[in-house]
Amino acid sequence: MLFRNGRESDNIEDRRDDGGGGGFGGGRSIGVGTVVLALVAMYFGIDPRVVLDTASVTQPRPAEAVRRSAPRSPAEDELARFASMVLADTEDTWGTIFKAAGGRYKDPHMVLYTGATRSACGVGQAAMGPFYCPADQKVYLDLSFFNELKNRFRAPGDFAQAYVIAHEVGHHVQNLLGISEKVQQARERVSERQGNQLSVRLELQADCLAGVWAHHADRSRQVLEAGDVEEALAAATAIGDDRLQQQSQGRVMPDSFTHGSSAQRVRWFRIGLEKGALQSCDTFNTAKL
Repeated sequence: MLFRNGRESDNIEDRRDDGGGGGFGGGRSIGVGTVVLALVAMYFGIDPRVVLDTASVTQPRPAEAVRRSAPRSPAEDELARFASMVLADTEDTWGTIFKAAGGRYKDPHMVLYTGATRSACGVGQAAMGPFYCPADQKVYLDLSFFNELKNRFRAPGDFAQAYVIAHEVGHHVQNLLGISEKVQQARERVSERQGNQLSVRLELQADCLAGVWAHHADRSRQVLEAGDVEEALAAATAIGDDRLQQQSQGRVMPDSFTHGSSAQRVRWFRIGLEKGALQSCDTFNTAKL
């Protein structure tokens, strides 16, 4: 992926030196607050596992305990710079798209952290992967996920990484357009199975919006290289619900899908990439996902 003289975003919040937990430590208990936050996360189409109850985290750790035990490597700082450039490119792209439609795009912030950190949706942990919190309009990313994407999911490459970031930014776009709120309200009125189906549609739309970003970024700034699209498709395939369920439990249960199958995620990213239009990403009014 090429960023010729690409700028870095001003909306990066670097918490990597906080060293896990954003200044919190000690034991945790699962209480009513956890359940409430998990439900909020589910309504917004976020995996409820990203939500832990911040109120249940007990004693703050000493200042020296929250610092990293080792300096950051040049490779990690390069990943941070790349993530910042991808975020900046999404800002430029979505700012232009919103302006053309008579609106104004509000940039999200990206929080880089190590291990665990606080968010308005609870405590995020690296094991849960990148996530977007609509309550504070921030994307949360532990850069170690990119190593997991490469080694565990067999989806290497810088454009695979960019796809992950663009997907989370897609959730921000949904939030700004009021789509997330409508899905939340709809989920309050339906069964768990129907709620999961709404979550799948929300996630597939975010995949499509990631494709829309890639379409416009490449048309305007020629950022794609040979093999980049294949990298993104490999990432979308690797994190499909069916693939993950098969790997973790040896069977696939479609009714419990919350993000969509590998084939669905690939299909909707392709639609956004090829069409480059918001209208092409209407996953809520189509019979075929």
